[in-house]
Amino acid sequence: MSPVSMRMRCILPAAVFAFAAASVAAADSAPTVVTATGSLSGTHDAATGLNEFMGIPYAAPPVGPLRWKPPQPVKGWTGTRQADRFGPRCMERGLYDDMVFRSNGMSEDCLYLNVWTPAKSLNEKLPVLVYFYGGGFNGGDGSEPRYDGAALAQRGIVTVTVNYRLDVLGFLALPALAKESPEHATGNYGLLDQAAALRWVQRNIAAFGGDPTQVTIGGESAGSMSVSALMASPLSKGLMQRAIGESGSIISNLKPRPLALSKQQGEAFEKRAGAQSLEQLRAMDAQALLEVAGEKDVPEFMPTIDGYFFPKPPKVIYQAGEQAHIPLLVGSNSQEGKYTNLLNDKAPTPANYRAALEKKLGVNAPEALKFYPGKTEAEVKTSGTDFEGDDFIALSTWQWMNLHRKTGQAPVYYYYFTQARPAKRDGSAGADEGAVHSGEIEYALGNLSGNHVYAWRPVDEQVSQIMQGYWANFIKTGNPNGAGLPNWPAATSKDGGLLRQVIGADTHTIVDHHAARYEFLDRVEANVHL
Repeated sequence: MSPVSMRMRCILPAAVFAFAAASVAAADSAPTVVTATGSLSGTHDAATGLNEFMGIPYAAPPVGPLRWKPPQPVKGWTGTRQADRFGPRCMERGLYDDMVFRSNGMSEDCLYLNVWTPAKSLNEKLPVLVYFYGGGFNGGDGSEPRYDGAALAQRGIVTVTVNYRLDVLGFLALPALAKESPEHATGNYGLLDQAAALRWVQRNIAAFGGDPTQVTIGGESAGSMSVSALMASPLSKGLMQRAIGESGSIISNLKPRPLALSKQQGEAFEKRAGAQSLEQLRAMDAQALLEVAGEKDVPEFMPTIDGYFFPKPPKVIYQAGEQAHIPLLVGSNSQEGKYTNLLNDKAPTPANYRAALEKKLGVNAPEALKFYPGKTEAEVKTSGTDFEGDDFIALSTWQWMNLHRKTGQAPVYYYYFTQARPAKRDGSAGADEGAVHSGEIEYALGNLSGNHVYAWRPVDEQVSQIMQGYWANFIKTGNPNGAGLPNWPAATSKDGGLLRQVIGADTHTIVDHHAARYEFLDRVEANVHL
């Protein structure tokens, strides 16, 4: 069944809640649920009171002839399937040193999700968070401790993490694949996986005490980009009621590639891999494909404007107001990039800074200096860090926020996360200067204690409590505000800027005046590869 034919199906009444009665009292009780495809046995955590179900298949294994096909339905099983450990993570090259996995190895057979639930009965109808990991669409896994769902689940939220295909196995586009597709589409298999997971939630989350009409999707970096994509796609935009985006969208400088370009790059990859046909490419070892994908000058595999998941460019969809009209909580961090990257580790002098901007922006460099001035060493460090962060991911985040605020017919809550992580426990590095890319995840999801690298301080715990409170309230109501939290107004115009919430040791509202610099970057993005 294709994603279109599976889209927007009703919740199956057969998805029955059957938690073992003893699970509330005994740590060794095995909670069970009956989903649309069969019975599952999970684990009960007596310390948290949660029932946890790991490694639940939401689609058929995308192997053999199903490699580079939209996700297919799971085959049902008899008896009770153990859901007490994370499934395998999707094939990846191991590009990121900050990823810690609890997965059961790595495999193409990786389309699994995980559920943490505080529910004790079928009738609770709790709000649901479905969270997608980051990693540039070529790394990451739902088992990472920083995405653990227990903390938010203890706040009354059924929390789900999802694996989706990555890299060449998730985003290869080829004319031969388009030819065999009923929709003449190719690429975006990882995004189609995510949409399939959301359909699984619609059919089955009631069995875990969740409410399929109160689903929030969230994610960081590539996960945030995925959220913006799912809101735009006609295949998925009706499957959620709220959205959270942490650093990144699929608009502006991170927009998907044109189909023709992706096909051209796919054909070049096929030739480089030594395959003479799609059949041969499907028969190749997955690890060998990843090795070719990692060779010099091979473009990264990213989303494509395929005419199916994306019927048109996402920016056009948002400009026309054709995206999901749902509340959005979105923002970025104070140090998404750093001036040292721009300067290629040269001294932060005004002359080096100007030369770096000229190399990157050409004739646009003088105008850039108006928005990112660098007349002193201190100014170079500040402006260079701002530029690198905007260039990398804050620009696309702002574009998403701004377009949805104008056309989304729903509130938008815009944040700026500033809490720098502390020194490392082993003394190998001091505290970060600002909030680095991905640095907010453990704070927002309540997982500081799961990250043993940093010497967390009471202030970090305080910031995490505030951030968890905002996230939990938004997931439950579409509004982050609640008792004991600093007031967070929706993003509305004021004093020539836009209301934005600074989240950190001093959480407060500011008027953000950075629209002009984002508009400048957006203008030059079309003509200059930033």
